[in-house]
Amino acid sequence: MMVLGLVTLVLHGTLAGLFYAFSMSVMPGLRAVDAAAAGTAMRSINRKILTPWLFAPFLGAPVLAVVAGVLATGAAAPWYFAAAGVNLVGSVVVTAAVNVPLNNALEAGRISFDDYAPRWTAFNTARAAATVASLVLVGVALTR
Repeated sequence: MMVLGLVTLVLHGTLAGLFYAFSMSVMPGLRAVDAAAAGTAMRSINRKILTPWLFAPFLGAPVLAVVAGVLATGAAAPWYFAAAGVNLVGSVVVTAAVNVPLNNALEAGRISFDDYAPRWTAFNTARAAATVASLVLVGVALTR
């Protein structure tokens, strides 16, 4: 059970770090260059990021939190379930409802980078906050 909890923690941390890095460095860096070049770079990033290295933490973190909650004994289970819920809503739902449609619009040329970046970054920052919160919840579960 400890190994499952630690893998769950690592997946949540990986995802939180990814979202944090984008909001705090990648997007400000792109906004500091020409919008056309930034749009080209972001479209390339959006294509290249779709790998198992993204999907393992993105989908694995909430799934493993649920599995850990089911298998947990004592007071840990609610913390794992809370982590899964926060991650699911704050990461998976926000991604599907906002960030991916914005990525698709940018790819199709239906939105300029200048219009895309502020909204995408705001919702990405919300994803970062949610995944940091879910990381903390898994950490609390591990102490129970």
